[in-house]
Formats: sequence, C-alpha cells, structure tokens
Amino acid sequence: MVKAADRYEFYARLAEERPEPKTELNYTNPYTLVVAVALSAQATDVGVNKATRALFEKVQTPQQMLDLGEEALKEHIKTVGLFNTKAKNVIRAAQILVDEHGGEVPADREALEALPGVGRKTANVVMNEAFGHPTIAVDTHIFRVSNRTGLASGKTPLAVEKKLEKVTPEDFRLGAHHWLILHGRYVCKARTPECWRCAVAEFCRYKPKTEAPKKKGKAKA
Repeated sequence: MVKAADRYEFYARLAEERPEPKTELNYTNPYTLVVAVALSAQATDVGVNKATRALFEKVQTPQQMLDLGEEALKEHIKTVGLFNTKAKNVIRAAQILVDEHGGEVPADREALEALPGVGRKTANVVMNEAFGHPTIAVDTHIFRVSNRTGLASGKTPLAVEKKLEKVTPEDFRLGAHHWLILHGRYVCKARTPECWRCAVAEFCRYKPKTEAPKKKGKAKA
C-alpha cells in the first residue's frame, strides 16, 4: 500500500504532470455539466461530447431542455448507450430543477442525488467541477487505481471514496478526483498498466511492474 509518509509525494507527482486537471466532458455551465455527466454513465467522454456538441448549442437551461422535449433530445443523444432511459431521466430532472429549484442547479449533494439519473458519483463530479467542493467521485478508473496502487483499498466505490477522503492530503483534495481518473485512463490502464512511464510507480504495490514495449527493429534487406 502507499505509506502515509509517501501520500503527499504521490499526489505531488500526479499534480506535476497535470497542473490544472479538469474533466474531459464538454459543458458550458453547471446544468450542462449535470446533463453531460449523467449521459456519461456506461459511455465514453468522447462519445458524449460528440452527442452534446449540437445539443448544448440549443440547450443551456432546464427550461430549454423541457422546451426541446424528450423525442428531440433522443435524436441528439441516440449514439450514447441507454439513450432512451437517459433521455427520460434528463427531462424529469429538468422538470424538478424548474419546479423545485427555480431552474438552478443546487450546490447540495442530497438535492443533486434526488434528481433522476444522478447518483452519488455524478453529484460528486458536479460538486467538485462546478462548485469547487473537494469531493471525490469514484468511477471505474479511480476504483482501479486506488486498489491497484494500495492508495485506498476497498470493495465498493463508496468504501474507496471514504478511504480517499481520509488519506488524501488537504493540499490535493480539490484536484484528487481528476488526477486519479486521468492517471487511470491514460497510464494505469485496466488491461495493461504502463508502469514504465508511471510517475508514482515506486509507491505502488502492483507487481510485477510492466516494462516498456521493445522497439521493433528495422527489417533486414
């Protein structure tokens, strides 16, 4: 596991690689962030960004989403997995935001989780990205990195989240979510972690460490 004495350096190295980490989902305000994150469940950020490019040119508020309507929304997001269910949830959530929150996205975890299609992970992302709260949303990447390195072992996303809240130094709480998810997406990959270029490999318990792929030699004449 990552020793307590090494945790600050662990995050410091991730921070050095990505000084200004942020979500790779495209959004324009807290509401479009809620929609984008909700759509990203079981989908890639790249796929969601393609689907929302034209959508967010038309829709910026919950009321505009209601004016667009469920069927038109489906046309925009039909390339995203589970788009029928997600469209229903997005419309229902928009109605709640209009009826109960004056069309504004609440900066409150419980209120966010009460929206259809918004679970704890989505709420944590919105709290962190849109409102600057030091929340940590545990997705598959963060769950893997936390367990594989030994930074925060746990059998469930919630267990890992609680452990990360305890072991993450205060200086890095705000950016921890982004550093860990991006590290998992591009370095500590699911199938084969790229240990040879990992900034925190020396603190990681994963063994055996993967070696750099051998360069292919030039073909003989």
